[in-house]
Amino acid sequence: MDYQAIMDILSQCGLGAVLLSDLDQILRANETGIHLLHGEGGLTGKLMDEIAPQLCQESEEPLYANIAFGEYLLRCPTPQVDDLPERTHLVVFRNAACDACHDMLISIMNQINEAVALFDANGRAYLLNDAVVKMESVVTKDVLGEPVQDIYEMQDGTKLTVPEVLRTKRPLLNNRQYYTTRYGKNIDVMSSTYPITQNGQLLGAFTVMEDWHMVDELHRQIIELQGKLLEKSVGQKKNNALPAKYSFKDICYTSTCMQKAVEQCRRVAKGDSSVMIYGETGTGKELFAQSIHNASRRADGPFLAINCAAIPENLLEGLLFGTERGAYTGAERRAGLFEQANSGTLLLDELNSMNPNLQSKLLRVLQDGTFRRVGGSAEIQADVRILSNINIPPYQAIEENKLRRDLFYRLGVVNISIPPLRERKEDIPLLAKTFIIQYNKRLVKNVKDISRETLERFQNYDWPGNVRELQHAIEHAMNVLPDTMSVITPEYLPELILSESEKRPEGMPLRHSLSNVIQDMEYHTICQALRASGGNISAAARSLHMSRQNLQYRIKRYQIDLKKLLGEAEL
Repeated sequence: MDYQAIMDILSQCGLGAVLLSDLDQILRANETGIHLLHGEGGLTGKLMDEIAPQLCQESEEPLYANIAFGEYLLRCPTPQVDDLPERTHLVVFRNAACDACHDMLISIMNQINEAVALFDANGRAYLLNDAVVKMESVVTKDVLGEPVQDIYEMQDGTKLTVPEVLRTKRPLLNNRQYYTTRYGKNIDVMSSTYPITQNGQLLGAFTVMEDWHMVDELHRQIIELQGKLLEKSVGQKKNNALPAKYSFKDICYTSTCMQKAVEQCRRVAKGDSSVMIYGETGTGKELFAQSIHNASRRADGPFLAINCAAIPENLLEGLLFGTERGAYTGAERRAGLFEQANSGTLLLDELNSMNPNLQSKLLRVLQDGTFRRVGGSAEIQADVRILSNINIPPYQAIEENKLRRDLFYRLGVVNISIPPLRERKEDIPLLAKTFIIQYNKRLVKNVKDISRETLERFQNYDWPGNVRELQHAIEHAMNVLPDTMSVITPEYLPELILSESEKRPEGMPLRHSLSNVIQDMEYHTICQALRASGGNISAAARSLHMSRQNLQYRIKRYQIDLKKLLGEAEL
């Protein structure tokens, strides 16, 4: 078979082929080669080295010829051809765009810090990036193609997430997993596993893992450094330590419900009882906590806050109560936050994220005012006022086992509820103006106000992120607002606020939003149950299949006046 017939057969197989002179000048090209090299205008006589120089080189490693955006060619082995003209040679190549994209993605995956493992639809290991290899000390070639259950063995009684995701085709997110590899290495990770589907077909699944042992170690080092810094501030004035910078004058409001909450907090600040502050994310719980501290007799003492959701459980105990040298690997003798906050205030932020076992250890401090450092035996006295924040209703947290009931009775001596922004929209103009003033200084702007149309959009939006979301909306608008404008108009608002506020027809009251319709239904159901029971809260709670405390919370939340309600029923 002559070389011309071979070139035609290669073209039918989707392979390009060109006949080159010894100077790499193109003498002939098959149909596929012409198409891949964009040579419809003619290739004969052109130099291959100028069109795709990588194809002129023979290499054991792939050399991609990037001939146009997104188009890559790769040289292939050349078949044996006996009748080539003298001083010529044949070059065969193919479309390699997918190969190049694959190699680039693999390179990216090997550069990222997160460990990524890819499995096919049968749960067999298909790809492990370098972070997996480093974390698990696996030999990649030995595990590729192996079923996931033959590579890993769970140690905490849970199931492997990959088979479950392949079965349900649904992701499993933020799972703490403890497992042992087939090589005997124990691994502690936080993982998220996702299915991979294409046109309804399940192709496989991948897991993104974070080495939690390393995270714990980093947290420990940060906490040790924080502890050393805080120890230097013990006994100093608040301006030299970690001050509570907000006071009640910093809380902006015109609404009656916020006025009630602020007045409650002002009265509470005068005492020394524990206070639990409930509010949705972004309502300003820490602002209230700092204001209580600054209005109290402890204002000259330290104000320390800890986010219970941000610190691993095994380190949180040491941070709260302190450690003795040798309590754990690398531990030093260090005072905890209870000691450092002596004569001051300690804020436990996101208390419902604290492990119930650790919650029980707080009870002794609250009951006796004494505690022991981790690894220590000496009793230490603590004169600390405890404030706590929680972002779900307390009785809901109790029912969901996120908050111990006995701890609630200790920390929730006084309960303060901060209304969400959707329930106090009359505060929006004042809040918006306050944020404009703040960001005028920070961004060197001269914005005066929001337009009437912008205010209408704000009034039509439910604000799931509350005051913090409003603050970010103002900051966003002022960043993109042209310097020639001094009023924020709707087109400069975040896209989410624009799209959501447009869904509600103009003039429709806010109460028609889905969340408020649900609240209306709950309100009327509770009122109906209370009327039917003649105001007997226990009987009404039983008929509603909820606890008495939960019902009491909702009565308080909806400000239901039982006397008025029963009077209406008699009418």
